[in-house]
Amino acid sequence: MFFLRRPSPPVIERFLDRSQELPLSYAPVGLIADTSAGRNYDDAIAVIGHGPADFERARAALAGWKQFDLGWVELFPRHASMQPGTTIAVLIHHFGFWSLNGARIVYGVGDGQGGRHAGIAYGTLTNHAERGEELFEVSFDTHSGDVIYRLRAASWPRALLTRIGYPIVRLLQARFRRDSADAMRRATSLTSPS
Repeated sequence: MFFLRRPSPPVIERFLDRSQELPLSYAPVGLIADTSAGRNYDDAIAVIGHGPADFERARAALAGWKQFDLGWVELFPRHASMQPGTTIAVLIHHFGFWSLNGARIVYGVGDGQGGRHAGIAYGTLTNHAERGEELFEVSFDTHSGDVIYRLRAASWPRALLTRIGYPIVRLLQARFRRDSADAMRRATSLTSPS
């Protein structure tokens, strides 16, 4: 859904309410593991910290949706649960207009509390400008001590405006991957503001 100005909180709330019963706009769930033709697959991997303490901060940052603290991208509800089935809205400000996009958490990944790997994947709903799935995960490499953030996505355009402006969409997707890794790096750092 596209807007000429930032949607108000009641508009965002209504969008979320209407999104609750919408189906996913793609199939099958788990498609980021399938590298079939016809989709763009993006994989961004960044070292965001070092050591067990940074990993725990990274896990908490991911659970707090800090990967969306970008200024030009926001997630609603702000403190959404990471449980599968949770519906979220992603608000994006780009080139003088706004888009509001529905998604649902489709699965979690990881080896539980105290493990070395955690994350979630969400899938787009039929009110999202694109179709696809996005995975956000953090892991701790016990050999190097590095804390790693990975964002993997598979997508293709759904809305007409997205199809028309697809080269620009691809640039925005690349910007999101970079900015998201930077946000996770800031959230994981001991020197970051609370």
